[in-house]
Amino acid sequence: MFDNLFAKGKIGTMEIKNRIVFTAMGNALANPDGTVSQKDIHFYSARAKGGVGLIITECTVVDERGKGNTRQICVYDDKFIPGLKALADEIHKYDAKIVAQIYHPGRQGISAINGNLPMPAPSKIECKVVRQPVEEMTIEQIEDMIDKFINAAVRVKKAGIDGVEIHAAHGYLVNQFLSPYTNKRTDKYGGSLENRMRFLEEIILGIREKCGKDYPLLVRLSVDEFLGLVGLPEEGLHLEESIKIAQRLEALGVDALDISCGIYETMNVAWEPISFEQGWKIYLAETIKKAVNIPVIAVSVIRDPEYADQLIKEGKIDFAGSARQHFADPEWANKAKEGRVNEIRKCISCLYCMETLMKADLTGIPCQCAINIQAGREDELSSFKEDGEGKIVAIIGAGPAGLEAARVLALRRYKPIVFEKSDKIGGMLQLGCKPPKKEKIKWLIDYLKSQVERLGIEIRYNCAPTIETLKSLNPYAIFIAHGSKPLIPQTIAGIESKNVLTIEDILSGKMILKNKKVAVVGSGLTGLETAHYLAENNNDVSIFEMADEIGPGAYFQNLIDVLNHLKAFNVKLYPKRKLVKIDENIAIFENTETKAQEEYEFDYIVLSLGRVSNKEYVEEIKSNFDKVFVLGDAKEIGTIRNAMESGFLTAYNL
Repeated sequence: MFDNLFAKGKIGTMEIKNRIVFTAMGNALANPDGTVSQKDIHFYSARAKGGVGLIITECTVVDERGKGNTRQICVYDDKFIPGLKALADEIHKYDAKIVAQIYHPGRQGISAINGNLPMPAPSKIECKVVRQPVEEMTIEQIEDMIDKFINAAVRVKKAGIDGVEIHAAHGYLVNQFLSPYTNKRTDKYGGSLENRMRFLEEIILGIREKCGKDYPLLVRLSVDEFLGLVGLPEEGLHLEESIKIAQRLEALGVDALDISCGIYETMNVAWEPISFEQGWKIYLAETIKKAVNIPVIAVSVIRDPEYADQLIKEGKIDFAGSARQHFADPEWANKAKEGRVNEIRKCISCLYCMETLMKADLTGIPCQCAINIQAGREDELSSFKEDGEGKIVAIIGAGPAGLEAARVLALRRYKPIVFEKSDKIGGMLQLGCKPPKKEKIKWLIDYLKSQVERLGIEIRYNCAPTIETLKSLNPYAIFIAHGSKPLIPQTIAGIESKNVLTIEDILSGKMILKNKKVAVVGSGLTGLETAHYLAENNNDVSIFEMADEIGPGAYFQNLIDVLNHLKAFNVKLYPKRKLVKIDENIAIFENTETKAQEEYEFDYIVLSLGRVSNKEYVEEIKSNFDKVFVLGDAKEIGTIRNAMESGFLTAYNL
């Protein structure tokens, strides 16, 4: 299968068994002192064991005052070499190669975890996302930083790591020197392209001198910063200038280019939300590849092995890179090679990994994946005890919690029997995939379906089991995963009017609205996505939210993404509006700021006020059976991650 994807590749002197690259992503798994942890070793080795040809580590820290988070692999001292060596040795057991990415965050770093000092940068220009104090580097500081990058590479080589990648992308320090948006210097390190490249060039020349010409050296580049997305179309790096950068890097002896785009201010093009299609930015890598003769690694929401294989076959790229896909399914490569494509757990681009990574210093919880509960916990959640002995476990509900539990139980040799009141699996996922640009949610449904079929799990559709039905099975345990229902506050007068609908009415197709004037009440992501669905059907849509801002609690990348789509449809936004009464077609809101009441007229009012757990039968079942577990939304309203995690862990620990 996929001869091009599984053809051997070469980067400098490094031979790689295939064209599959697990590109760098932070995981917050390192020990607090910056050494490689056992969790790190398990994390990376799972991807090597899963068939990846080349692993690029998270960005490692070259300067004690240059951390991105408090649990990040460091390379600024010789004391970090033994941990890196242990990591390399483990990866090599699986015939995979490993490259360490080295970086400094510059103005995108956080002062509080870097000695409460200003972050060094080429110019004193604050990042508009992290908003940290910044200082302009002196010539002496620049020269010292160049030495730190070089010495880091030397340590990486000493540790037996197969190569080094300089992180010159995503708005970090090297990128800041390259970009006219962040580099306003007037000395030899700023101004012309030649001067802006000098910082990177001197790092490369120093690494070549200290590590030798044969040591594989890669550079990751943001070849377009896409600043037009934030109203600055003339600013920053553009593809045309990046072609010249790539050609200069080739001339300097760089062995491969790892092509990406974006900086923190344009984060959504670097770490894409769900709406971005597979392959949307391949043209960037393809353009660079045409301009150079060294290998090009590309990332672009690559999820399908067929697509990756085709890109290589057509000569658009040399290596297919992804971080999140291999985070979601470390066995992606093996499954592709063995023709088990339908078993791949495709990353749905929900950005839960980014959300948890950015909170990791506050929560103490490492980066997590919404759909792969083992990710980051490979050391503790990878030994499935096969001790089920065919004992029956009844599962009520075939949503993500119930099906993930069934999958794990089947692997443990239990016999799960799933009862589903509808005629299809997926639960709330069936609604979640209906709004525009949310089709990737269906990938999770497809994955769960493939596992049901592969493991021979019995599902009884259109069936809500009675106590007698359950007793007839003589089950070892019962898992209740029958989800939730919309919250409809009865305290609001007129809430039961015939023109008042729920998001389920809309997304299920029970009510099809076109050319109507519609209010959506509630601006969580579900409400916003439902508004997008309605707006695309030519409805005049307004969104009302009781909180001070639209999208309370939503992860900012996803919020930016959906608000951009709503803006295209001129959807009107009304924060600080509390629904107090519905009088036929009149919706009456209280302005939470002025306390005045405001009346608006609509054809329909769609409620997105949250959900409440389905409690039906729970106490009755608990009174009739000993081992009863409540999962997912039936236990507590949450995200896809909450559902998948409760299903996985309950079944894993049974």
